[in-house]
Amino acid sequence: MKLHALVLTLGLVASATASAQDPQPAGTTLEDFFTAAINYSPLLQAARERWKIGEARIDAATGQLLPQVSATANISDNSRTANARRQEFTGERYAVQLSQVLFSWQAFEARRQATLLEGQNEAEYYAQLAELLTAVADDYLTALQAEDALRSINSELEATRNQVNQIQQLFNLQLARITDLYDGQARAAAVETRRVDAESVLTIERANLQASSGIAVGGLSRLPDEVTVTPLEGSLEEWLTRAGDNNKRIEARDYALRAADRAISQQRGAYLPRVSLVVQHSTTNTGFDNFPLDRADINYIGVDVSMPIFAGGSNRAQVRAAESQRNIAESELRLTSLEVQDRARTAYFQIKAGESRIQAAQLLAESTATAYAAMQRGYELGTVTSVDVLNALRDQFGAQRDLQKARYDLMRWTLVLYREAGTLSADDMQRMSEQLNAPPAGP
Repeated sequence: MKLHALVLTLGLVASATASAQDPQPAGTTLEDFFTAAINYSPLLQAARERWKIGEARIDAATGQLLPQVSATANISDNSRTANARRQEFTGERYAVQLSQVLFSWQAFEARRQATLLEGQNEAEYYAQLAELLTAVADDYLTALQAEDALRSINSELEATRNQVNQIQQLFNLQLARITDLYDGQARAAAVETRRVDAESVLTIERANLQASSGIAVGGLSRLPDEVTVTPLEGSLEEWLTRAGDNNKRIEARDYALRAADRAISQQRGAYLPRVSLVVQHSTTNTGFDNFPLDRADINYIGVDVSMPIFAGGSNRAQVRAAESQRNIAESELRLTSLEVQDRARTAYFQIKAGESRIQAAQLLAESTATAYAAMQRGYELGTVTSVDVLNALRDQFGAQRDLQKARYDLMRWTLVLYREAGTLSADDMQRMSEQLNAPPAGP
């Protein structure tokens, strides 16, 4: 996936970091919350640091294969008595040694394993980034949906109150029954209750959006009244194939499995010899047991070969442990693959159903609006009752909210499918942000 516009993503991070010293304004667009969340998310920051740890481990493993240079110095006061003769002298010993690994299977495999683990950390970082963006988008869309629902309920409440006022006027003229007035007042009270609930939901969802992004929530952008639904291209099998090939969670588990294979090879390398080239220069005036000698310069070059014979069974135990770790990694890869395939399959069917659901909801909204207008006209002509008008009014606004929900659900499932298929990019998020209208002026 690489989140396609990696440069754009890092640019957002840099932009947010550069402006961190200034007072941060409230977020309004989807891009505002993306930018803030990238720097705010503790999970993403932890994933970024794990990636850095992987890079450091590669350097550390590589360092074990490079020349190793060490220096030692020793100065001592010595006293020696032999044959009733006492001798005191200052001993000095200086040495510089260079060693170079010529063959060490464990060191070779450690570096290969570190490279694979770094690849796993990188894949996990981008997987976390994709999940963060979809989570922020979901919080944003949920807050928008709550705003639209509250706006719709406010309109419904106003229309219901107008209808109740008409009934009241007719009742005052003894042209309407008291039961019709009571029913209308009960309908208005029910809508008022839903309005209170909707306000509470909106407050909670805006708080959730702020919690996930770290910035205050301003006037949010909105979906336009008319949204063109573009049918999803590609068959289910094609999307599942993309998920298997591109999903970052699967890629990370695959890296982990390959690293586990290297770990087995590394442990088996304990049975192989280790060969090193050693070059040493030393200057000393002391010998064995600090025996005094004339100052001497000694140069040494040689090949050091060490061959393990018996380690009490610890090497074999470590191989068995590495093999079990490898089996665990294989099972985790299979489990992750099954989970990704299941989520991708669910998202695909939800999108296909959502496309039809939006069309049906659009027709229902139009028909209920027409039915309400007809009921209003019929009520004026005395052919229908106020109960019929109130029912039509309720159905009209209910159909509008169902249409809004269908639109938001389709956007959510589209993001989920792109994320699981490993094709979600910063460009996709940018396009979604551009689909939203500017925030309405005023409160």
